[in-house]
Amino acid sequence: MVSDVRLLAVVDDDEDIRVALTRLASSAGFAVEAFGSGAEFLRSIEDHKPDCVVLDLHMPEMNGFDVQAALTSGGAAVPVVIITGHDTPESRRRAMKLGASAYLPKPVDDEALLAAIGSAMGDG
Repeated sequence: MVSDVRLLAVVDDDEDIRVALTRLASSAGFAVEAFGSGAEFLRSIEDHKPDCVVLDLHMPEMNGFDVQAALTSGGAAVPVVIITGHDTPESRRRAMKLGASAYLPKPVDDEALLAAIGSAMGDG
């Protein structure tokens, strides 16, 4: 039996943000897996691929741009919604050039985030 529940990956090094985003997405009906680093997330997609990724840009060791590039070079066509606390025009351009479906500055508005996720998954 195929499940209608879609998997959302949340990748952010800030635990409070991961918890908040997980609660929000779960309340909207998504199955959610949260990751504290880009490397941890990339290891997970070897076993199963999410339907969408909410990805922080500024993380230690492997930033969101690195994760986006790894997804693209690995052929994993996963829609990505970028969230960032360091919004700059250059970051926005770079994220979109790397294929982000949406780019949202923190603090992220709940409704805007859920709409961006829905749009990235083809619902909007």
